[in-house]
Amino acid sequence: MTDVMSRAAGRHRPLLVLSMAAAVLAVVTAVGVVVDGRVLTGVPIWLKPFKFSVSFVLYGATLAWMLAQLPRRSRVAEWSAGVVVAVALVEMLVIVGQVLRGTTSHYNETSALNAALWQVMGMAIMVLFVAHVVVAVVLLVRRARDRATTWAVGLGLGLSALGMLVAFPMVRPDRAGAEGIAGAHSVGVPDGGPGLPILGWSTTGGDLRIGHFVGLHAMQALPILAFLLRRYLDRWLDERSRVGLLVVAGAGYGVLTVLLTWQALRGQPLLRPDLTTLTALAALAAATTVAVVAVVARRRRPELVLAA
Repeated sequence: MTDVMSRAAGRHRPLLVLSMAAAVLAVVTAVGVVVDGRVLTGVPIWLKPFKFSVSFVLYGATLAWMLAQLPRRSRVAEWSAGVVVAVALVEMLVIVGQVLRGTTSHYNETSALNAALWQVMGMAIMVLFVAHVVVAVVLLVRRARDRATTWAVGLGLGLSALGMLVAFPMVRPDRAGAEGIAGAHSVGVPDGGPGLPILGWSTTGGDLRIGHFVGLHAMQALPILAFLLRRYLDRWLDERSRVGLLVVAGAGYGVLTVLLTWQALRGQPLLRPDLTTLTALAALAAATTVAVVAVVARRRRPELVLAA
């Protein structure tokens, strides 16, 4: 782990600095959530910058780790990661700045200044998406030190890009809320209603943040799965089998991201799925289980086959 972090710092120190700065901001904003009694759109006013800070801690550290997996440095990937750092700074400056002004950052077009800041955030998100895709392509082309890690990184970044894309319905023209509000998280109910603790996801209507959240964190989930497979199942499964399981997990994860977004677009709360949603979830679980069994049954460690 020390060697990996040393390589990560050598490959892209700004990403680690971003993660550390975001960690400090997460602590500050967490204190704000506790001591500042102001409420904005139904939640503590400091909750949004807290959640974004935690997200950038994970994103920056994970991307730095991924760059450290490359057999040699890539200027294109490192420049693109630098763009990610710059965009993250812009995003957090606007979000925190708007909280200090006592207003919202997202979808806010209630004044010329608020609209301009929202447009800056929108452009920054698009730039981040492009930079993210560039890094993903470089990591797939250059490849990591082993196939399983390569697949985990590639699938993780690809599904994270999907997580970014499923957020676009939030800003469709027909998603406009009250006057001066150019989008919404919730479907079928106004933003700011009853929601899950901390996460804030609507408990009375659909919420597009759910699929967005799940998709984004594929870049942590799949590398963790790759590590667990290698750490605990290496004796029983060869590398090809581990790659197969990662592909199955990635496919299931992607379908789940789309399914959660589809559920939200139908105005349905996460914890109150209808029969159609439950049927789709059951089909996904069954298909994933069958695929896992097929991968495990087809390929085993040669020494175990001989021993049998």
